[in-house]
Amino acid sequence: MGPLEGFKIIEIAGIGPGQFAGMLLADMGASVVRIERPAQGDAIFAADARFNLMNRSRPLIGVDLKTQQGVQLVLDLCEDADAIFEGFRPGVMERLGLGPDICMARNPKLVYGRMTGWGQHGPLAETIGHDANFIALSGVYAGIGEKGGSPVYPLNLVGDMGGGGAYLVIGMLSAMLEASKSGKGQVVDSAMVDGAASQMSSIWGFRAAGAWKDERGSNMLDGGAPFYTAYRTKDDRYIAVAPIENRFYRNLLNVLGLDDIDPASQHDQSQWDTVRQQLQTVFGARTRDEWCEILEDTETCCTPILDMSEVTSHPHIEARKTFVSIDGITQPAPAPRFSRTASEIGSAAGPVQSNLYQVLKEWGASANVLGNLSKENLQ
Repeated sequence: MGPLEGFKIIEIAGIGPGQFAGMLLADMGASVVRIERPAQGDAIFAADARFNLMNRSRPLIGVDLKTQQGVQLVLDLCEDADAIFEGFRPGVMERLGLGPDICMARNPKLVYGRMTGWGQHGPLAETIGHDANFIALSGVYAGIGEKGGSPVYPLNLVGDMGGGGAYLVIGMLSAMLEASKSGKGQVVDSAMVDGAASQMSSIWGFRAAGAWKDERGSNMLDGGAPFYTAYRTKDDRYIAVAPIENRFYRNLLNVLGLDDIDPASQHDQSQWDTVRQQLQTVFGARTRDEWCEILEDTETCCTPILDMSEVTSHPHIEARKTFVSIDGITQPAPAPRFSRTASEIGSAAGPVQSNLYQVLKEWGASANVLGNLSKENLQ
């Protein structure tokens, strides 16, 4: 099932962004086989592989890429595949004998995805790093946080998942689409520093227009505006307030009874601190849930800020089935959604599978590849 049904992809296992990309592709119906090195895995999930949710929807097989047998198997699979992707530092796959030139020589239409933090070239290409480092150098990290405060780390979403995994998927799908017309594959160089910077395109536009300050917490979209921020309620919870459009801002002031604030001066930054204090005083007088009841259907762009323990029971989240339960483990459902070729979770995350022959047969390996599997792999 899914819009990518029939596409065969090889995932050279890693953690984080590449793993996320594999989940997205597999959820959308691609036949993905995830190849892990012996005893690789993720120590966090060593006790129960079911919790390693980004491994879902595809089988895991153990292949030693430091042996000629393991390398040969991957090269053989490349002949049948539409794409392969990896997340090592530049040069690692070449040293293993699985670089783009060698793999694409086996299959000229093969798309070769490369997922790194710094990219395949540049002064830092060989340097180690993690999400925080990549978004720091791209300008994202410095822009998040309260005015006068330290930068605030936004989970590993902007670099790893957004700028990394999601951009890798976009690149690979684009290259696969082009290969279906040209008959030629290509290398997709997905770098988290590039993807994180790309997500800042609108902010760079604001800055060029003189509508953005480098100081954190001083702009409309970084929490600086009193009409686009969070307010603490009486019960120490929070309400997200976001009426950017003036008509919605007017509605909010009316509901809150703040007649002394002129809605026409919404974007007058000299008044922002005073307005924020007034709104905080009002929101602090009631609990979060009381405010939710008051603000319901008022067109004020206000919502409760939910903890993870609350998200799945919210009526809207429940109605859209945004979360599903697989083997008793709650997890996000596949996204985005398709009207005709619905995505679905093909299988729960699980341990490395030993029956290599069966896994590769189901993946779609050719009879020639299956016939070349050595007896020790037929467990």
